[in-house]
Amino acid sequence: MTNKPAPTDVPVHELIAGRWSPRAYSSEPVSREQLLAVLEAARWAPSSYNMQPWRFVVFDRTADEVSFKKAFDTLVPFNQGWNANSPVLICVTTQTLTPKGEVNRCAPYDAGAAAMSLVLQAHALGLAAHQMSGFDVNAFRKTFAIPDDIEVIAMISLGHYGDVDKLDPVLREREKSVRTRVPLGEVAFAGAWKKPF
Repeated sequence: MTNKPAPTDVPVHELIAGRWSPRAYSSEPVSREQLLAVLEAARWAPSSYNMQPWRFVVFDRTADEVSFKKAFDTLVPFNQGWNANSPVLICVTTQTLTPKGEVNRCAPYDAGAAAMSLVLQAHALGLAAHQMSGFDVNAFRKTFAIPDDIEVIAMISLGHYGDVDKLDPVLREREKSVRTRVPLGEVAFAGAWKKPF
């Protein structure tokens, strides 16, 4: 199942409407060219003062299975289950301090923008990408000796779409269900807090 467009209230670009977070992966490797393309897309994301604080730690199962396994082991058991075939994991991190040593309060926001660019490029290439918070940040930090001034934010699994029918029944149902979001009036306000747009 590769196509699951969002049922938007008004038309939006296919790249946005078509991007979703699948859980069914094949074990087909992601090519080096595809990996470079998604990382290049992330590199060109906007950032406050153009500081580009995001940093990505890439784990390609076909290139370095030992490191991939170490990253995989930090996922919570639920996420390990459906990522069994995922060929790539990418950890999203960000530098929390500016070059002057001050706290960069926009760093997580900027890293999120870069991550979104990455997953949109993945979708444009016909790849599946799923962003996750379900992993042990402290274990990841310790395993990969992440410096203290780096915030570990999320993990992205990346790969080719797989067979939905091979997922367990609960996940299969989720995968096939209609995508939903809260109404626009609950997230966009017009000139005052809680005044629906």
